[in-house]
Amino acid sequence: MKLPILNTKGKETGREATLAKSIFGVDPHEHSVYLSVKQIRANTRQGTSKTKERGEIKGSTRKIKKQKGTGTARAGSIKNPLFRGGGRIFGPTPRNYDTKLNRKVKELARRSALSSKAKSKNIVVIEDFDFQAPKTKSFLKILENLKLDSAKTMLIMSESKNSVLLSAKNLKMANVVLFNEINVYNILDAQKLIIVESALENLNKK
Repeated sequence: MKLPILNTKGKETGREATLAKSIFGVDPHEHSVYLSVKQIRANTRQGTSKTKERGEIKGSTRKIKKQKGTGTARAGSIKNPLFRGGGRIFGPTPRNYDTKLNRKVKELARRSALSSKAKSKNIVVIEDFDFQAPKTKSFLKILENLKLDSAKTMLIMSESKNSVLLSAKNLKMANVVLFNEINVYNILDAQKLIIVESALENLNKK
């Protein structure tokens, strides 16, 4: 698949970029994508939720009423989970939500996500650019020229450029990442992928 390379003004440069079939032309494997997104989201969880069970509640352990003959349910101490202020039954405890995923499954999921974006024509290739100084207006101007100012975008770059990163920092709908840091969740979360020409060359090699 070939796409025209645009400049920062949104006009074609007359050159074309080739999307590698092995990266952008595979049949999307939905289950591997699901597993990868599930792992990414699970790994972001803190897992620090904690409640006190009856053994951890501070209070008397005296039996509050006799076992039989009251006509109501038997009860031990005031820490009974059925009472107000009692312990929590099977409450959450700190745990680790991290999961493991095979490298080949991750790679298949990433290629599937990129291929789905390519098939739906949601990839834009632009030539390399940089700003003299960080300015949000400069980044917004590029998005307006590409007619993507109202879409959720992800700019994929080949190297870290501080002025570009800072220019997009205040924009909720824009995300800037390096080509070797993209993950399946970020790809699917963005409506449009803006790939810098040099970053595309690196992606085609992977």
